[in-house]
Amino acid sequence: MKTLVIHPSDYSTDFLKPIYEGIEDKTVITQDKTRDEIIELIESHDRVMMMGHGSPSGLFGIGFNRLFVIDNGLVEHLNKKDNNVFIWCNADRFVNRFGLKGFYTGMFISEVGEAYYCGLPNIPQNVVDESNNQFANWVGELFTSKKPLNEVYSDIVDSYGKLANKNIVAKYNHERLYFAN
Repeated sequence: MKTLVIHPSDYSTDFLKPIYEGIEDKTVITQDKTRDEIIELIESHDRVMMMGHGSPSGLFGIGFNRLFVIDNGLVEHLNKKDNNVFIWCNADRFVNRFGLKGFYTGMFISEVGEAYYCGLPNIPQNVVDESNNQFANWVGELFTSKKPLNEVYSDIVDSYGKLANKNIVAKYNHERLYFAN
């Protein structure tokens, strides 16, 4: 399976790299691609993994010289695939609005400031780091197992759920993991 990874260059989301580091036959883009080049890449790959910071309107284009690298203008191309991965804050609102398929997140706390914004005051950095790192490592392990996406989703819900029992950030994020097929 050919996998396209769109992960805009931003040090604050580097913790996501283990998700795709072990995937074979992948193309990783982090910056400097035109919309037409991105469309061509989406069309030529079997799965598209998109991750970083975002909003209900799409994946922010940090490093791409524009506000969004993934937005409603790419929905037609993403809609041709049923195994996409959308990991950014409020990706659920984007995915649901356009009826896209795959594994996706809702609001996802990845920084102390986001925890505060989401009503979790006084969360120390180590709690956020534990949640971030465990999530990315588990998801990465599951993707290298070459399991179908619905099984990856089920397994991450189970394993990340164990951390959610003792980590309040993981609990918040765990409640906002979704899959649509």
